[in-house]
Amino acid sequence: MLIVADHASNRIPASLGTLGLDEEPRGRHIAYDIGIEPVARALADRLGTPLVLGGYSRLVIDPNRPLDDPTSIPVISDGVVIPGNRGLSDDAIAERVDGIFHPYHRAVGAALARAGRFAAAPALVSLHSFTPSLRGFPRPWHAGILWSDDDRMVYPVIDRLAAAGDILVGDNQPYSGQLRYGCTVETHALAHGLPNILIEVRQDLIAAPAGVAEWVDRLADALAPVLDDPGLYQRYRGLQAGPPRGRSMP
Repeated sequence: MLIVADHASNRIPASLGTLGLDEEPRGRHIAYDIGIEPVARALADRLGTPLVLGGYSRLVIDPNRPLDDPTSIPVISDGVVIPGNRGLSDDAIAERVDGIFHPYHRAVGAALARAGRFAAAPALVSLHSFTPSLRGFPRPWHAGILWSDDDRMVYPVIDRLAAAGDILVGDNQPYSGQLRYGCTVETHALAHGLPNILIEVRQDLIAAPAGVAEWVDRLADALAPVLDDPGLYQRYRGLQAGPPRGRSMP
């Protein structure tokens, strides 16, 4: 299997300065998935699995967006204008695509190819974090599971996360995997029938080391039994667990 975290870093290449942004917006959710890098590193260590991390801010170029998506190199994000992304030449865009986007996806593809030596269909676990509120609307979920067609990992993980009864787990919330507006899972898993799951954790819950440790425990406990099933590692052949059971699992 493989764990990936597309938005693990808020780094900006030195050649681009700060993209015209002050320190405050560069530390916000618009720049990266707060808390997800330490979660991803610790979870990969716990499960003994390879890990690929996105090494640059999503404001430079978003590895989880198709290159023809207007948010691939955003000019504005959550109301914040990104001066360094305005009026880019084709050469400037190509430099980011060739220097950041393609190397990241080559790394993901290579890691899955290595995993494919040991399983007919290696599993892809994509980790993200989400802001507690967006555009003034609070998000009550503690975690969310995003998925499209292949639900083999989805409901076993939701059930195990929700079993303690102390968190609210969103089924395709706070975003919907059905919309397929991302890039990484769509390119590397869905297109090849690989088992996959995208897990979102609310950022305020993993902003400090204690929260990171708690959520690594939660995620490891939920994922390990699913990943230990040899029957998982087959190409997708249709829904296994039936239609969605609801939007939130208490």
